[in-house]
Amino acid sequence: MSIHKSEIKKVTTHQLQAMKDRGEKISMLTAYDYSMASLVDEAGIDIILVGDSASNVMAGHETTLPITLDQMIYHASSVVRAVKRAFVAVDIPFGSYQGNSSEALRSAIRIMKESGAHSVKMEGGAEIKESVTRILSAGVPVMGHLGLTPQSIYKFGTYSVRAKEEEEADKLIEDAKLLEACGCYAIVLEKIPAELAKRVSEEINIPTIGIGAGPHVDGQVLVIHDMLGITTEFKPRFLRQYADLGTTIKDAVTNYVKDVKAKDFPNDKESY
Repeated sequence: MSIHKSEIKKVTTHQLQAMKDRGEKISMLTAYDYSMASLVDEAGIDIILVGDSASNVMAGHETTLPITLDQMIYHASSVVRAVKRAFVAVDIPFGSYQGNSSEALRSAIRIMKESGAHSVKMEGGAEIKESVTRILSAGVPVMGHLGLTPQSIYKFGTYSVRAKEEEEADKLIEDAKLLEACGCYAIVLEKIPAELAKRVSEEINIPTIGIGAGPHVDGQVLVIHDMLGITTEFKPRFLRQYADLGTTIKDAVTNYVKDVKAKDFPNDKESY
């Protein structure tokens, strides 16, 4: 019997694994502040990702690289205070774990202690094995991230689809199995061929969450500002826009400005 969202008081890694095992798709969206996280949580999302995409959509940077650990903790704390049901994962930002497992552990512990989040997320495979293992040994759940890894954008030089060639596809599969063996509870697969994502999902036992990875993964994730139409210039093939809040918000502000200029707001009923 399927467990509906109303029957789960709090989503955990155990329940995420159970969803994969019974074939129930996992829903995941980003959120970066209290108000948005509250709405997303009430709507029944399974996982809220406090993504380093906050660097783009909240701060206006071109890449995810500039955001700091302190800033990620600030956003994560705001989200955690709003959440009653969803599982909260937080990106460890660029420069806070690569190449130094001691620094990686310190970063993960700071996120968990200071924000109250439920797990961290890290980009990469074999090259970050030591950091992943060390964080997991401290009891911190880790979500992996393979395929297009935005923190490595200057290495790739493009946001195009990854792992189209056999060599890179084989490495991605090896990395996925490695992350599972290390103890990761789930892996995000970003912008890779659908058939490769299907193969990975079948060859590992932990959940896979796709973004631009086709329908055969165990769950899906989108950036909330993209799927709500708040960001207007980013329209990749994999994005389904569920609302046009960009237009709605601009229209509302335009009408507000007009009413203020016309001395129509506030009226007598809106005054004390």
